[in-house]
Amino acid sequence: MDELSRWMMTEGRCCGDPVKVVSHFCTTLIAAGVPLWRANIGQRFANPLLIAWGVVWTPESTESYDVTHDVMLTDSYVGSSFEYILAHRRPLHKSLRGLDPEADHVSYHEFAEAGGTDYYATLLYYGDGSMHGCTFVTQSESGFTAENLAMIEAALPGLSCALEPVTMRKSSRSLLRTYLGDGPSDAVWNGSIKRGERTALDAVVMFTDLRGFTALSDSAGEEDVFDALNTYFDVVVQAVEDAGGDVLKFMGDGILSIFPAADGTDRADQCRQAAQAAHTALAGLAAVNTVRAETGKPPLAIGIGLNAGRVSYGNIGSPGRLDFTVLGAAVNLASRIEGLTKSTGHPVLASASVAAAAPDLFASCGRHNVRGVSAPVEVFFLRGSAM
Repeated sequence: MDELSRWMMTEGRCCGDPVKVVSHFCTTLIAAGVPLWRANIGQRFANPLLIAWGVVWTPESTESYDVTHDVMLTDSYVGSSFEYILAHRRPLHKSLRGLDPEADHVSYHEFAEAGGTDYYATLLYYGDGSMHGCTFVTQSESGFTAENLAMIEAALPGLSCALEPVTMRKSSRSLLRTYLGDGPSDAVWNGSIKRGERTALDAVVMFTDLRGFTALSDSAGEEDVFDALNTYFDVVVQAVEDAGGDVLKFMGDGILSIFPAADGTDRADQCRQAAQAAHTALAGLAAVNTVRAETGKPPLAIGIGLNAGRVSYGNIGSPGRLDFTVLGAAVNLASRIEGLTKSTGHPVLASASVAAAAPDLFASCGRHNVRGVSAPVEVFFLRGSAM
C-alpha cells in the first residue's frame, strides 16, 4: 500500500482527474489481492443546487455522478449505508447473504441480486474536517476478509489526499457558476478578479421583469411570494441557458441576461437566440399559469426587453466586495425598452439593432419616448408573442 499512497499523493493529487484516481485506486487494490467488484467514492460539497458528487468504479467502466439535495429526502439515501456511516461516524461491514426483505435497504438487495456477497462502507476524512463516504462490494465467495478491509483502510488516506483538491476545486467552480453564471464564473476562475478589470464585447442584452410583483408581495403570504419568484426564475433561466445565453444576475424580480458574440461572428445568431429564449420563457410561463389556475393562484406575467450593442463586462465594487456584471448604454436601453411592454401590450419588445438582425421575427410598433434618451426610439414586438 505504500506505493499506492505515494502515487495518490504525487501523480494522483496533481492530475485533477477523479476517474483516473479512483480507477488506479481500485485496480491497485485488486492487484494486491482485494476482491473488488464495485466501488462508489462519494464526495460531499458546498453548493445550493448539488449536495454531493462521486465516482462509481466497476471492472467494465468508471463514471462520475452528481447528487441533488432532493435525493437526500428519498429512499435512495434514507436508510442507506452512506446515511449510516455519516450519522454514526464509523464504518459498516455487512454480508449480502440472507438479507431481510423488509428491514434491509434496497441497495443491498440490488447488489445481492447482481451477485454481490459482501459489502463495506467507510469514511474519508479531509483536512477541513469534513467527512465523505465510500462503499465497496465483492462477489467473492469468502467476502471481504479482515486483511482485505485493513488494506482498504490503509489506502484511504492516500485516496483522500488525491481527491480533496479535486473536491475543493469542484466546490469553488460550482459555487461560482451557481451565483455568477457560466461566462462570468469562467472569467473569475481564470483570474479576472481585479476591481475595474473589464472586457468590451458585443452582445444582445435581455432584461426580464415580473409584472405585478409589488401587488403580489402585498397580498400574498411569504411562502407564495417566494414560490412565485422561484417558479418565474426557473422558467426564464432555463430558457436563456437553453438558447445559449448567460444569466448574470437577479435584481429583485428582474433578471439580467446576455447573449455574447465572439469577435467576428454574425450578430443575427445572438439576436435569434435571444428571441428564442423569449418565446420559450413565455411558453413556459403559460404552462406554469395553467397549473397555478388549478390551485387558485393568480397568473404570472413578464415583460422582456432586448437590445444589442457594445457592453463592458467585468468587476465593479469596493476593495472588499466585488460584483461581476455588464454595464453600458446597451444595458440601460434594454431595461428602458422592457418598461415599454406595460404600455404597448406586447410582452417582448426589441430595439432596432435586434430587429434589423432578425427582421422576420419582429415587427415595428412605432416610436416611443424612452427615459434617458433625447429622441423617440422605435421598438419592435416579437411576432407570435402575446400577453
